[in-house]
Amino acid sequence: MEFHHVSILLEPCLEALQIKPDGVYVDATTGGAGHSLRIAERLHDTGRLICIDRDDEALENAKDRLKDVWQRVTPVKSDFRDIDKVLEGQGLAGADGILFDLGVSSPQLDHAERGFSYMQDAPLDMRMDVTQPLTAEQILAEYSFADLVRIFRTYGEERFSKQIAREIVRRREIEPLTTSGQLNRLVDEVVPQAHRPAGNPAKRVFQALRIEVNGELDKLAGTLPQIANHLAVGGRLVVESYHSLEDKTVKTFMNQGLKADVPADMPVIPPDMMPFFKELTRGAIKAAEEEIAMNPRSASVRLRAVELTRPIPERWRKRFDQGNDYASMKRQGRRG
Repeated sequence: MEFHHVSILLEPCLEALQIKPDGVYVDATTGGAGHSLRIAERLHDTGRLICIDRDDEALENAKDRLKDVWQRVTPVKSDFRDIDKVLEGQGLAGADGILFDLGVSSPQLDHAERGFSYMQDAPLDMRMDVTQPLTAEQILAEYSFADLVRIFRTYGEERFSKQIAREIVRRREIEPLTTSGQLNRLVDEVVPQAHRPAGNPAKRVFQALRIEVNGELDKLAGTLPQIANHLAVGGRLVVESYHSLEDKTVKTFMNQGLKADVPADMPVIPPDMMPFFKELTRGAIKAAEEEIAMNPRSASVRLRAVELTRPIPERWRKRFDQGNDYASMKRQGRRG
């Protein structure tokens, strides 16, 4: 696969990272390596960039794109949820900046054989790591009606989850659902014209399947606390998300460190209960109209960034060590 990738919100990401020439940085979702290249270019040879991706093709293409700055780069094939093990394996206690560019890279969308896009007829694969066993085709063939409803409703926020799941269960008894074209036509027949979202009516179903195949939201919710425990004081966490569920997960996590850890009516805040994050983006940064015109995929991006301003209190560190999942992060968001 040849990678032709346009990095989104590139300059705001670099500004938020505030790269130190001799610092240690992690691109946790290397993809097309556009962000990685610009980070590495700002480093001296004493600096270090760890490039993580679970896609072999992405890492192979990154090696070529980063050849002029390769002495500053360490590529690692891994899932970003194992970022703590990656850092420990490199002998690093922490990092000065960590970047997440979530979602599917442009090359994965553009190459039909990966099955991510509803714009092309292709096998229903959707695996970011092609060595993992679970595919979208397998989900459609084996999941129960109740489980299909759950993922379409939870991960796709699909209003017609029951109707779509019911039709999948009925139709798979007649013929297997193996291609994106089949799924597109099925959803098109089920969702009423008067209640369709803008664009393709199947996009929420495809999103839900991709998230389920790759465990995206659970991995994100479980990884963000790890990141906090591996940031150096003054280090920065920068996250680009591409749909509301990702952005809510990121916002909920960051809010934990942006607020004083005390009751609202407490007159004096002890130093150990002060916030440990500083917000760098004042909410979420969105792509400008000019960038959207050049790259329509940037329309949904939301960029959030925080800086770790002091050592994380021990009680929070222990809590973060225990990890998290999407359901518990969602409950925290409702409480917050």
